[in-house]
Amino acid sequence: MGPVSEEEEEDWFERALREADADEEPAAPRSTADESEKAEQTDAAETDSGSDDAAATDGEEPTTAADSEEHDPFGGIAAGDEKPFSDEEADPFGDVTAGDENTFGEEPDEAAETAGGAGPEPGWFGGTEQDPFGQGERDPFSADDVGEFGGAAEADPFSGGSGGSDFDEVEFDSDIDRIDVGIEGLDEMVLGGIPTRSLMVTVGAAGTGKTTFALQFLTEALENDEKAIYITLEESRDAILSTAEEKGWPFRAWNDEGELAVVSMDPIEMANSLSSIRNDISRLVEEFDADRLVLDSVSLLEMMYDHPAQRRSEVFDFARSLKRAGVTTMLTSEASSDDAYTSRYGIIEYLVDAVFILQYVRPSDFRETRLAVEIQKIRDANHSRETKPYEITNDGISVYRQANIF
Repeated sequence: MGPVSEEEEEDWFERALREADADEEPAAPRSTADESEKAEQTDAAETDSGSDDAAATDGEEPTTAADSEEHDPFGGIAAGDEKPFSDEEADPFGDVTAGDENTFGEEPDEAAETAGGAGPEPGWFGGTEQDPFGQGERDPFSADDVGEFGGAAEADPFSGGSGGSDFDEVEFDSDIDRIDVGIEGLDEMVLGGIPTRSLMVTVGAAGTGKTTFALQFLTEALENDEKAIYITLEESRDAILSTAEEKGWPFRAWNDEGELAVVSMDPIEMANSLSSIRNDISRLVEEFDADRLVLDSVSLLEMMYDHPAQRRSEVFDFARSLKRAGVTTMLTSEASSDDAYTSRYGIIEYLVDAVFILQYVRPSDFRETRLAVEIQKIRDANHSRETKPYEITNDGISVYRQANIF
């Protein structure tokens, strides 16, 4: 084949097909003038003379800048590249030069170079082929290492060992005022506290301590010179005051001093006049200047409505009125008989800002049944995802944060 000028140069793909068909007749090398002209267009053809000589010996045309531009129509690969994403060659997008470890232009690890080991192949996100995200050797879901969400457990939380906490990370960074629930161990599972004016619900089966949880929630406020309201749909006013006193909480004294209001309402009466009661609750919160409110329990209110659409609508309006009242509110709700993580009607958990699950844990080997608490969600707050055991004692609920269920 005779020399071809730039104007008559054929497409690289057609030339490759023609050369493949004429494999018994090697293509003649280009003329010296052509070589000189191409060499002036690129530094790669001048410096890589050894490759050009080898190609000429085999009867193939030497590589030129024009050839490389035809080979890579986007101009991202220098002459002589074989693999566009090879770690040994240049990055086609110009971010990394040959030999760089990090494809996004970060400096190589000097400590690894000093140690004399090349180490694993680098990954696209600064890690390795084994760990492309640079997480190290740890398993992000391992309970005996740092977790995916920053937790650190010293032992498997479900192994039965006395592992440490899985949640030693930084508190949620915001300007929102925060409060403690008032339950030992549980407050440590919520980093920085619960945002004020949140609407929360405690979901649990009978006997899991929902009422005790609610009383303890109000005690935290009353012991800090705040005001509280307790609305009960299940017990009488006197029964609530007596239950609190059995735990050592002076609810009667707080009630007499005007720091606490305990209101007993009939759920049927409440359902029949819910619209007016919603306004009454907002007015009571404002006039009493309450900081915290408890409604025990929302399940009795829900069961007053037979039609699911009406039930959902009424509960939604009621939850919205509590949010408008601007008070930090704790609701209690019965758990579904089929699922300990769902309320009886599966409505309230979607309307609140925080959900606490109280449940029984019954081992398969018929050992002692335990109580366990889990934080299902808290808006605008970091919290542990672990399930931790708790006990109901004469002093209230205590969560054993350092212990594990099994």
